Amino acid sequence: MHKFLSKIFMGLGIMGLSLGVQAEDIIVNDNFIKADESKTFTKDNTYFLDGFVFVEDGATLTIEPGTVIKGLAAPTTGDNASALIIAKGAKIMAEGTADEPIIFTAEIDEGNGYLEADVRGLWGGVIVLGQANIARPGGTDQIEGIPADEVRAQYGGGDDADNSGILKYVSIRHGGAALSEGNEINGLTLGGVGSGTTVEYVEVFASDDDGIEWFGGTVSAKYLSVSFCKDDCFDYDYGWRGKGQFWFALMGSDTGDNAGEHDGAKPDGETPFSKPTIYNATYIGAGVDGTAKNSTCLHFRDAAGGTYANSIFTGFVNHAIEVEDLAAGEGVDSRQRMEDGDLVIKDNIWWQFGAGSDLDASNSGIIRATRDGDQPDIVVAEDPDAQFLIDHLSDNGNTIEDPNLNFISRSADGDLDPRPASDGPAYQNVDGVSDTWFEATTYKGAFGDALWILGWTALDALEVVGIEDVETNGIALGQAYPNPVEETATIDFALTEHSLVTLKVFDLTGKEVSIVAQEQNFQAGTHTITVDCSNWEAGMYFYTLQAAGKMITKKMLVK
Repeated sequence: MHKFLSKIFMGLGIMGLSLGVQAEDIIVNDNFIKADESKTFTKDNTYFLDGFVFVEDGATLTIEPGTVIKGLAAPTTGDNASALIIAKGAKIMAEGTADEPIIFTAEIDEGNGYLEADVRGLWGGVIVLGQANIARPGGTDQIEGIPADEVRAQYGGGDDADNSGILKYVSIRHGGAALSEGNEINGLTLGGVGSGTTVEYVEVFASDDDGIEWFGGTVSAKYLSVSFCKDDCFDYDYGWRGKGQFWFALMGSDTGDNAGEHDGAKPDGETPFSKPTIYNATYIGAGVDGTAKNSTCLHFRDAAGGTYANSIFTGFVNHAIEVEDLAAGEGVDSRQRMEDGDLVIKDNIWWQFGAGSDLDASNSGIIRATRDGDQPDIVVAEDPDAQFLIDHLSDNGNTIEDPNLNFISRSADGDLDPRPASDGPAYQNVDGVSDTWFEATTYKGAFGDALWILGWTALDALEVVGIEDVETNGIALGQAYPNPVEETATIDFALTEHSLVTLKVFDLTGKEVSIVAQEQNFQAGTHTITVDCSNWEAGMYFYTLQAAGKMITKKMLVK
């Protein structure tokens, strides 16, 4: 099915225009759901948030797969923005699917994914507040972006296993509205959220502030995509101690600061300090020729700890990394965390930074030494050469080399494919992890064979992310026939030279459905393979051909 027609049919399904169902536009304000109530957003309606909509203590809001929720730009309530806020003790059960994601977007987004990537700040965002420990005096705080006199906006407590519900296959688009100068709402804010909460397959697209920000808590998150945000992509503070895997960040060429802005506590010596564990990130900056601020890829400060491993960082305007190093006697800093083993950066690939490619803090180095906040030309670091960081990166398997990503694009041309070549450095020296929460991988970065941002994200709806159509340097892949497929499909591919061929099929979640060929020998020429689809569920699938160190992916529909 043509991609444009697929989007139209998906839009009709999301809006509930199936036979016998009359879609409605429903305005939702702060009276919609109260303490201890249970309410549901259904996919046959479109819901419009009018101002701050709180899901109060004891209440549960369920959102069906395929539901669209829009934020009013000019609320009638007197609030400065529209936002959905899950209070302490409440739950959101927003469990979309790859075929039917839950979409939060702006009021004017008629196509639910067709506003451009530079359209930001049209509404607020989604805020989830929990009762886990946070690094603030007294153990609680008021979430940023909400007026200080709103008691339902408090978060924190002593329950690290607190459960605020589920966010799965949720796309949050065009938010980040400012309540006042310097006081914006992030795309997704997680304040004191506990480890009982599920966060998987969540996208933030074109936020006018940060993409996703954690304020303490212990919630973990997999399969996150943040793109075209005006400030930072992933921001943590106030003692966040969760886990993360498969995180993707993409910055526009003209806007965005750090991919990761990471703070420890406030004040700096407060406990518990931030110490998350993050594996398999791919962070792509604005490009070395971009005009965005892009001060660093990763910035650790305010005594932040944590772990980044098996990740790929590339294409930033300025530096790769700063680990805050305060002058002697100025207090605890992130350098101390690193020297104590609480901040670990290991087995990552670094490539293409505007400041230079040397492993040092010189004018041509990837490291930024700590500077005076008011006079950025003045280095105030106790170790101005950042030798402590050079030694750490050198001793922990970090390399400066091309990760061989298939293609980087920030345009609606369908060319973005951030998967690394299977015969490149991303598949070498991969660090293992014993924690069973993490999925074992053979690669560095957020993507292996499966391009899991296809199908449900705004990146896909706007055709920024794409898959090769015809040929890539000596290998070609044809469209499965017939398409849609009912029982069996034939797939043609061509090679210009003898090669080992692997052909796999994945569903929209990235789950491997079938290994059609695994490193089989094929001679140069055109070949046809038959695939049995008779036991597959109806829906969209992706098939990937790997040969001669190259990779091509295409879609097929099974009915």
